[in-house]
Formats: sequence, C-alpha cells, structure tokens
Amino acid sequence: MIGTIVNTVLVIAGSLLGLLLRRGIPENIKQIIMVGLGLFTCILGAKMGLEMERPLVVVLSLILGGVCGELLRVEDLLEGLGERLKRLVRARGETSFVQGFVFASLLFCVGPMTILGSIQAGLQNDPELLFIKSLMDGVSSIILSSTLGLGVLFSAATVLIVQGGLTLLARQFSFLTGPAYMSDFTSVGGIMILAIGLKLLDIKTIKVANLLPALVVSIILIFLAGAM
Repeated sequence: MIGTIVNTVLVIAGSLLGLLLRRGIPENIKQIIMVGLGLFTCILGAKMGLEMERPLVVVLSLILGGVCGELLRVEDLLEGLGERLKRLVRARGETSFVQGFVFASLLFCVGPMTILGSIQAGLQNDPELLFIKSLMDGVSSIILSSTLGLGVLFSAATVLIVQGGLTLLARQFSFLTGPAYMSDFTSVGGIMILAIGLKLLDIKTIKVANLLPALVVSIILIFLAGAM
C-alpha cells in the first residue's frame, strides 16, 4: 500500500501548492494553463486510444457502457458527491469544485498505470510504477488545483479508495495485465481521457463519468472474444 499512500500524499501536497499559487495567477494565465492541460490530456488520451487491437470490442464497450452509465446516472452521482463535499467544507465560493473533483478523479484513476501499478504492488510488493505515477499525479494536481480549485484536493480520496482497493485485490485482477486485456482496456480508458481533454478545452460537453461502466463492459467483451 506504500505506493498508493505516496500517491495520495503527493496529490494532496500538489493540490495545496496549486491552491496557494492560484491567488497570484492572473486570469489569462489560468486560461492558457487550462488550454495546455486540455491539449496534453487530448494527446495522452489519443495515444492510449490507438492501442486497441479489437476496434469492435472498444466501440461496443463505449456504447454499451455509456448506455449503462446514462441509466445509472453515474455522472449525477459523482457530481452529487462533489456537491456534498463542497457543502461539507463550506466552499461556497468554489464554482468549479465539482468539476475539479470529477476531472481529477477520472484523470488520476482511469489509465493503465493505475491498473498495472496497483497489481504490481499487490502481487510483487513492487511500488516502483506507482511511485512514477505519483510524481505525475502530483505535478498534474498542482496545475489542476491552480485552475479548478479545491475539488482537486478531494480527488486524493478517490485515488486512495480505487488504487488501494486494486492493490489489496491484486490477485483477483491480475488477469488484466495480460496483453489480450491491456490493449483494448487501455484504449477504452484512453478515449475517456480524450473526452476529458475535449471538455477541458470547452470543445464538447461530455458526461465522461457515464462512460465508466465501459471499462467493466470491455473486460467482459474481451473475455467473450477470447473464448470464441
């Protein structure tokens, strides 16, 4: 669990530093930072998305997962949680609290490094990959919190729960490290990250959290495709 704890601490530290810097950053500088972050997120998502081996599995995962997410209203549930956290900390002046919480939670937890790093830490007691991810998330949290505010800080709880859970249950999820799963699973996650980038750039408003069930659907479809 040391890798997850370090990751959580660095997200908290980065978020606090970003919040301190936020007060001294002019609005136009914040906007250009958001543009840079959005462009980087789009490129990262596109790179991950292109790793697919079975395009049909990826598109069906996104469609079926998106329908499930809409029916379950995953985005509304996450936003509701963000609103409750906002009221809990009385962050009334934080208009972007919920956006920061949802964006950061997705960005920090949807990706191959989360899966591979957690399983590697759980099975082999090797947190090296999570340490690398921790540094990346720490830097990202500085940028995100300086523009999106306090909500980014609370994404540390999501990292602790999701990453910590995967580490503790690593033996049950070890099959995800196989190449048959990792390529298409990574592609689905990458397309979701691309959607986050488009949203950061105000190009398209996408309920990215409603696509989260696509990750589970992709595992099922990859298994069925392999069985056939």
